[in-house]
Amino acid sequence: MKDRQLRLLLIVIVILIITPLYLISRGNQEENEKESKIYIADSNALLPPGHENGTWENPSDEQLNKQLSSMQYEVTQNNGTEPAFQNEFWDNKEEGIYVDIVSGEPLFSSTDKFKSGTGWPSFTRPISLGNIIETTDSSYGMKRTEVRSYFGDSHLGHVFSDGPDPTGLRYCINSASLRFIAKEDLEKEGYSKFLYLFGEYQSKLVIRDQLPDWEEFYDSSEVETAVFAGGCFWGVEAVFEQLYGVVNVESGYSGGREEAANYSDVSSGRTNHAEAVRIIYDPKLIDYSTLLKVFFTVAHDPTQLNYQGPDKGRQYRSIVFYTTDEQKRELEQYIKDLSESEFYDDEIVTRVGKLSAFYQAEEYHQDFLINNQYHPYITHWDIPKLEDLNEKYPELLAVNNPATFDKVNRFVEINEIK
Repeated sequence: MKDRQLRLLLIVIVILIITPLYLISRGNQEENEKESKIYIADSNALLPPGHENGTWENPSDEQLNKQLSSMQYEVTQNNGTEPAFQNEFWDNKEEGIYVDIVSGEPLFSSTDKFKSGTGWPSFTRPISLGNIIETTDSSYGMKRTEVRSYFGDSHLGHVFSDGPDPTGLRYCINSASLRFIAKEDLEKEGYSKFLYLFGEYQSKLVIRDQLPDWEEFYDSSEVETAVFAGGCFWGVEAVFEQLYGVVNVESGYSGGREEAANYSDVSSGRTNHAEAVRIIYDPKLIDYSTLLKVFFTVAHDPTQLNYQGPDKGRQYRSIVFYTTDEQKRELEQYIKDLSESEFYDDEIVTRVGKLSAFYQAEEYHQDFLINNQYHPYITHWDIPKLEDLNEKYPELLAVNNPATFDKVNRFVEINEIK
């Protein structure tokens, strides 16, 4: 009897010891599995092709051994260094981009490559800082700044402060960490959006998808506001949503009283409102004069005062609501210069007014073009505006400037929409 009780006691003790150890081990395993995954939506880095949604998960060590050469594995996984002047890209002069050998994420461009004399590929800057992780490297009795790729977590090399203009930096990178994609192969390899680096732009019509809340990425002191009205706000909104440096666009009503700021009252023409759009933009990336240029030459016709195309009434009038005295001065000067340039045969009749308030329109009006691409009004009146923007100002489009806040950029290709 005593032996049986003793055995039961020993079993209980073993269970009490093993169970916590198992739970800790399981928890560590789950944590390691969680850390191996990078959630795309939480990243500021440019995305590897094919990973626009969901997660990125690093290959296993077994996969890497099959995927990489012995030198590539040693460099990327064990922080090794390849021989100077005896590597693939140190003297490569072709146009193209360099991507991570493990993940395929875009890292560097030939437009930023320079001859450093070190025997390794050297660049003044990455395509996007979001793809570069800096860590302190104290090996070999030196203190250096190591650079690693964001998604692949590959050891790339080091960055030094002895580079040329415009950054003064030298990203000294191992060829073994990189794969080179020539300019003529960018589209075939899924990197066509980087053609802008070489002065080439996508000709097909690609629109920006819905943008998340800009306040997730910017403090209010870092952005500025512009308010334009010129016909139905659906198309004006869609035009400005495409621009590099624009972080938010809302459709709404300006120029009238709050209690009448709704679509039913405004569309009756009996209020003093105009259908307007409020644009939140990063002035470091796009300035007010550029917004004016797009408004006056693409988004609407400034020679039509109280109508635009099929829409008649003062609610569709051409007016810019300025928010600062500086905007007013710039706006009035722009109208004067545009009138004198005779860009339009008819007189420019756009009005200038001080913004008193902007009232957001009903939810179904927001991102109307994105959500209703085949709506007859959209296909007949607004898609041509986007085509005009694409033709006139390709360099201003967010799709052609992917290195900027790529976290908020998602694109939808328009195929034979009309």
